[in-house]
Amino acid sequence: MAQKYVRPTTASRTTSPAEQAPVNFIFDKSNYTLLAVSVVVVALGFVLMSGNTDIYSNTKIVVAPIVVLAGFGLGFYSIFKKPATKA
Repeated sequence: MAQKYVRPTTASRTTSPAEQAPVNFIFDKSNYTLLAVSVVVVALGFVLMSGNTDIYSNTKIVVAPIVVLAGFGLGFYSIFKKPATKA
């Protein structure tokens, strides 16, 4: 015969102090905000790069690649930025 599964009750589980410790994330809220802004800047650069039908436009050749690279630079900065320590 098959055995019946009995779900353990909460009273039988023990909680250790490690389970009650607060969770520390690697990144701070400012890191995530900067990362979101960098994604928007990169997307804006690609929109500028698609532009109009003029192939040799200054916007497509000069401005859009600079905006995309600035977005990637901001993304790298947001990853490497250390979160502020709380006193």
